[in-house]
Amino acid sequence: MDLITRHSFLHQLLLFSLISLSYVSGTQFSFPRLGALRRTIRSKPQTGSISSVSEDFETLFYNQTLDHFNYKPESFTIFPQRYIIDSKQWGGPNTISPILVYFGAEESLDYDLFGIGFLRDNAPRFKALQVYIEHRFYGKSVPFGSREAALRNASVRGYFTSAQAIADYAAIIIHIKKTFSAKNSPVIVIGGSYGGMLAAWFRLKYPHVALGALASSAPILYFDGLAPQVGYYAIVTKDFKETSERCYETIRKSWDEIDKIASKFNGLSILSKMFKTCKKLKRSFDLKDYLDSVYSEVAQYDCPPTYPLNIVCRGIDGAPKRTDILGRIFAGVVAYMGNKSCYDMEEFNHPTDETYMSWKWQTCSEMVMPIGHEHSASMFPPSPFNLNKFIRKCKSLFGVQPRPHWVTTYYGGHDLKLILHRFASNIIFSNGLRDPYSSGGVLENISDSVVAVYTVNGSHCLDLLPEMKTDPPWLIKQRKTEVRIIASWISKYYTDLIVFRDRT
Repeated sequence: MDLITRHSFLHQLLLFSLISLSYVSGTQFSFPRLGALRRTIRSKPQTGSISSVSEDFETLFYNQTLDHFNYKPESFTIFPQRYIIDSKQWGGPNTISPILVYFGAEESLDYDLFGIGFLRDNAPRFKALQVYIEHRFYGKSVPFGSREAALRNASVRGYFTSAQAIADYAAIIIHIKKTFSAKNSPVIVIGGSYGGMLAAWFRLKYPHVALGALASSAPILYFDGLAPQVGYYAIVTKDFKETSERCYETIRKSWDEIDKIASKFNGLSILSKMFKTCKKLKRSFDLKDYLDSVYSEVAQYDCPPTYPLNIVCRGIDGAPKRTDILGRIFAGVVAYMGNKSCYDMEEFNHPTDETYMSWKWQTCSEMVMPIGHEHSASMFPPSPFNLNKFIRKCKSLFGVQPRPHWVTTYYGGHDLKLILHRFASNIIFSNGLRDPYSSGGVLENISDSVVAVYTVNGSHCLDLLPEMKTDPPWLIKQRKTEVRIIASWISKYYTDLIVFRDRT
């Protein structure tokens, strides 16, 4: 009997019911989504045609080990893990040509192939082999085939950890180097958002596999009290206020207006009609959470040339005269989301969404990022992060006790500059200061080779997006700086390789 069938169908059904119930009964604002790409970019490739890009991709599957850290019988279970290679630009194993490896994160790899441009744009410069690896339990890399069954099974989802994920990456990279006879080809790992954290942690844990790492918008300090809980929403507020004081004030006042209408007889029906919700609101919090997600997303991914935050504020500020506060808020929603027949209040956090369900498990186990709303100088209503409440919710969902200190225990974080200065090397932490997650990022150089490269006007993972003719000079400069640093790592590596060969 395999792991999936060890637990009864009744147990699985009960857990799913608890998960579904929690989405209805919880009152904690949804955590801002990580991810290198905005939702609209995920659904619409931005550059080139899909067919022309996909012609260069070769899709492969590696027989991955379920458990890298134990020797129990089930540890040796294998599952197919997807990875994709583009060798069109590669100079070959006997040349000064690196392997650029992109770490897939909390979503299917399909989106990254067309939304991420850094590897594709720089492969010709480096004559690099491009590799994209999908994260376990996402996309087509799910043990036992069924994501729903895996997440409901306590034994199976226990293997869904970041440590197992980066061990997967190490195994596949070693396999690729062997397959391509590329023993001496240096590897640069690249990731954005959660994937950026994985890239940085991979360089620390597997320095013999990767020469260096580019960790874009990686909030590795948003754990265990290292960054202020209110940091994320403080930057969202700052972004809106700098864009339009009037827009900021309208949003700040809107929360009380929502409460005022909701308290009236038939108030939820009034709000439902006002915001054209697809389903009648059962509580005003669902509308607030939806708006919170809109504002977070446009601030986090406020990238050129469209600048979605400007679109929202133009909608709010440009509403006809005599439009009331909530009418202006709705105009901002329409400006950004488009003129729809109705608006799904679960669009950003849908219980059936692959990323949402799987990431919920990761945050309930080890990725505990304490993000909350502040009490003053914020355009959001007070909503501090409550660890005890969070723990209770995770226990009801999955029957596990979150480990809020595990990330800093396993990967480090406290006294980061002092510790990494001693032994770490070849990591670029890139950020844009308009990205709310930069509040948990590394923003100053740690050593000569563990460096921070940031832009004042940048947004989340902007440097990883495809190069465009409309890119502003500051973004072009950031990418050139990153490429120059990576080139210096590779040059030094080959110099060292010659020296050590001569000695032997």
